[in-house]
Formats: sequence, structure tokens, C-alpha cells
Amino acid sequence: MSTYPASTPMALDFDVAKLQADLDALRRERWRAQRPIGRDGLLPEPDVDWRVLPLRSIGGDPERTDPGGAGLDDFADTPWLDKAPHLREVIDAIPAPVRGVRLMSLGSGATVHEHRDSRYGFPNGLLRLHVPIDTNPDAVVVIDRVPRHWDAGRLWFGDFRRPHYVANHGDRARVHMVIDCLVGHRLIDLFPAGFRERLPLSEMLFAREPVPLVDGELEAFRCRFALPGEFPQWSEDEAADGPDAEAAIEIADGRPVLGIDGRPAFGLVHLGLGEFRLTGWSEERTITVEPGGSVRIRIRAGRRMREWIRPMHP
Repeated sequence: MSTYPASTPMALDFDVAKLQADLDALRRERWRAQRPIGRDGLLPEPDVDWRVLPLRSIGGDPERTDPGGAGLDDFADTPWLDKAPHLREVIDAIPAPVRGVRLMSLGSGATVHEHRDSRYGFPNGLLRLHVPIDTNPDAVVVIDRVPRHWDAGRLWFGDFRRPHYVANHGDRARVHMVIDCLVGHRLIDLFPAGFRERLPLSEMLFAREPVPLVDGELEAFRCRFALPGEFPQWSEDEAADGPDAEAAIEIADGRPVLGIDGRPAFGLVHLGLGEFRLTGWSEERTITVEPGGSVRIRIRAGRRMREWIRPMHP
């Protein structure tokens, strides 16, 4: 998956003056420190001038600065987005299901440590895109040790599975709109032709449309089964082997929910034929309730897949 370039501009650009007008209207709001999230919840704030205003977050929470992930609640617009009609137009222009969206401000002289966003990439069905709004020539994104300045108003892709960091050597803060979305065929059409030619499509996890379930169908999917300990570990933390957990698919407020060890853990989104992904996540992790009395559990990364088949109990 490293045959294509580490970053590229895409075929969407926006009026910088309008984007900056929305940004100016939001500058007076309270921007909070960026906080990553792990399997045990929110992690400590980094010791760097890196501040966030969320436009879409888990449950529409206006105070969540983390990227969010799998859980009981899905992503929703925050109240800040109502004050930014031109930023909303950017979100509406993305031809793929959009998850979290954040305005991220990196202070003058600040550098974020090198890291990998290992859960984001074509094999995982999740991409992280940027639209720079207020920037300067000395603000760079460094991927695989290659620095590049991303110009304002353009939609940019970066392969953040690779080692990367961001740095702002300019004399003012730089602000990017950071958009997390699922992978879709129409989104791929926005990449330059030369980039698309180098993409191994067989390794890409494309999002499917959810398939609603009527009330009578929901009851048929209620069951208990043993869930591999690795399955709930969706975050950037290093996955660790662990003992099986007691899991159950239940119905709560008219929707399917995955409970683990007696507590609701994840909402479930039906993809058809009894297969479910986790709410707030891609099809990287799915659970399929099969007619023969078993449950098929999968963790995917492109064509690589771990699979467990466990007996189900009423």
C-alpha cells in the first residue's frame, strides 16, 4: 500500500475568503486542547499549542476535541457548525459518509511529535482529509520525512498510516479543517488520475449503505456468544490479546446494541444479510449472525482478515 504518493491535492477547492470569514466568526469561541482517545477513554492533553473546535463529534458534543470512534453514539453536527455555513458546504461536498470534523489550530512555533494513525487508510475504510484555511508557507505536513506545505482552500489527502508530524514555523497559528470519512467510490474519483492508477483497489475497504431492519427482524438477531478479547480494541492503542468476553446482541430503543460483560458497548449498523459494523466506525470490524446458529466475527485490513466463528445462544 506504499506505492502511491504520501499526499496529494484532490479535485475540490473552496473560496478561501468565505472559509476564513467563518473561521473569524468562530475564533471567539472556546477552543480546547486536542485530546486523543484510547481504549480506556480520553488520554491526557499533549504539551503543545494544538487547539480544536469540533464541527462534528460523537453525539454532537461541542466540547469533544478527540477524533471519536466506535461506541454507542454516532457522529452529529455540533452547534458551532450552525455558525459556519461555508464550512458546512465543504462537508456537504465530500462524496462519502463523513464522521468527525474538527478545526485544528497549530500555534506559531509548535511541532506535533511524529506518530502514525494506524487505523486510518484505504485498507481500513477510513480516510483523514484536510482543507487548510489559515496557513503560511512555513506550516508543513511531514510524511515519511518529506515536508510539504498544503495551500489554503484545497482538499488534501495524506497517508497518515505512515510516520508523520505537523509543524508550524510561521509567525501565526495555522488552522486546518480536518475531515474523517469512510471510503467510497465517488471519493476515489477526486484523486488525480496518476494517483488512482497506483492505488491497489483490491486492498481497499469500501463503505456499504446501511440496510434498515424492521421491528420483526430485530428480534431474530438477539443472541449471546463469546467475543474475542481483541475485537473491542478499535483505538490507536496497540491491540493486546485477551480472554473472550461474554457478548450479547440486544435491542435498545429500537436498535441493535452489542453488550459486553453485561454492559452496552457499541451500537450496531446493519449492512445486509445479518452483518453489522460498529456505530461510528468502518467495516474494519463486523459481526454476522448466521442462520445456522453461529456468529462470524471479523477484523479486516484490506485483504488481510482475522476471523472467528462462535456458536450463538438464545
